[in-house]
Formats: sequence, C-alpha cells, structure tokens
Amino acid sequence: MIGLSAVLLIAAKTVTLVCGAVLTALTYRAYRRTDSPAMRALFVGIGLVTVGSIFAGSLHQMLDFPVATSITVESTFTAAGFAVLTYSLYTEQPSD
Repeated sequence: MIGLSAVLLIAAKTVTLVCGAVLTALTYRAYRRTDSPAMRALFVGIGLVTVGSIFAGSLHQMLDFPVATSITVESTFTAAGFAVLTYSLYTEQPSD
C-alpha cells in the first residue's frame, strides 16, 4: 500500500510538471516571437527547475534511489535553473 507521504509527493510533482510545462511552453513561445536573449534564458531556467524536479522524483519513486540522492539531483537542477533565471534579468534586450 502506498503511504500518504508518497501520495503527497506524487501530487506535488504532478502539479510541478503541469505548471512547469505550461510556463516553459509559454516562455518558449515568447522567445520565438521576440528572439530575446532574456526570454531564451527565462525559458531555459524554468525548464531546468521543472526537469530537475521531475527527474529527482522519478529517481526516487521509480528507480528506488535514496531520498538524499534525489534531493541532491533536484537541488543541483534548481540551483542551475535559478542561476539562469537570475542571468535572464541582467541580459541586454535587443535594440530595435
């Protein structure tokens, strides 16, 4: 039988996947429309955070990796994603 904490984890990862996929798709469309380096960085950053969360959850739930390993993987992707998101705020906008 699956425990309550596993159900909550799966529910949280599902919400992360859905919201992250929508945000990633919207920022990708905005990047394609504007060809802005800042939008490209925003798209990559959100994508990294989303993929890291899903990848880490999958490692733990499907491949029985230890929780500490999964959290380390997720934290690495999250840190990289936030670094790219921070970079996106300082990227020059193309001049018209």
